[in-house]
Amino acid sequence: MPTLAPDLETVRTGGKRALATALARAEAAPHAPDVTALLDQAFQNPLARVIGLTGTPGVGKSTLTSGLVARWRALGLRVAVAAVDPSSRLTGGALLGDRTRIHTDPDDLDVFVRSFAARDRLGGLSHAAIGAVTLLAALYDRVIVESVGVGQSEADVALVSDTVLLLIQPGSGDALQFMKAGIMELPDVIAVTKADMGALATRARADVEGALSLASRADGKPAVQIVLVSARTGEGLADLDRALEHPGLSQAARHERARAIVMDAIATETGQRGIRRAIRDGLPGIDERPFAYIGSSVSK
Repeated sequence: MPTLAPDLETVRTGGKRALATALARAEAAPHAPDVTALLDQAFQNPLARVIGLTGTPGVGKSTLTSGLVARWRALGLRVAVAAVDPSSRLTGGALLGDRTRIHTDPDDLDVFVRSFAARDRLGGLSHAAIGAVTLLAALYDRVIVESVGVGQSEADVALVSDTVLLLIQPGSGDALQFMKAGIMELPDVIAVTKADMGALATRARADVEGALSLASRADGKPAVQIVLVSARTGEGLADLDRALEHPGLSQAARHERARAIVMDAIATETGQRGIRRAIRDGLPGIDERPFAYIGSSVSK
């Protein structure tokens, strides 16, 4: 088992090796006191704008991720990518290794890419990945959470993201499928990929606008922005970057995020009995220490 998790400042100054060690420790012992202390410290000190990237398999998530990483690095921003893969039935680890499809300079110390297994979670994001994203968000300027591939149940990416980006591919019929699935309630921004396909991309945008007109949005939630983008040519990347701007979470929103993370983890570990106990306890102190609360609740 990896050694004890260091504090946040040690991870910040220790480079990729220190970060990799902390993430390995967090995966091996997610409820250990040293791990929850590190993750709670990270939760209290977010730096990054976190982008949750989702879409059907093959839509171009890794290609667009590569384009965004290159753009942000050119602007001098430090970038991390958490790529969530299907789980191996044999080892439980990440099966596809999405990081191999994301093009980065291995010698660039300000880019960090890591694969995480979905661990057969219907929501698409394991508890280990949620903790990892929380840590990465305290260390980098931009964090991309690339999901396995969107479905009706895969909404966990919204638990950790400031902005949810949904990708749609021209000519795929995705827009019609999403009308049925209700997935249009999830994203803040929709990118129609492969904009260099011309009329097909324009038609896909029109289909998306039609689907959005049928979807209900939560009261007060801004209208979804739609951007045409081509990772191959770079078309639309600047527009997409502007659409992804996020003002930061309010205290009320941070409380709700902490509560959602806690309730999700308790439901996974202990089921409905744990949820009832958490509700009875009132989730005290989760605004600052959600991961410690999870650890103490699971151990009871």
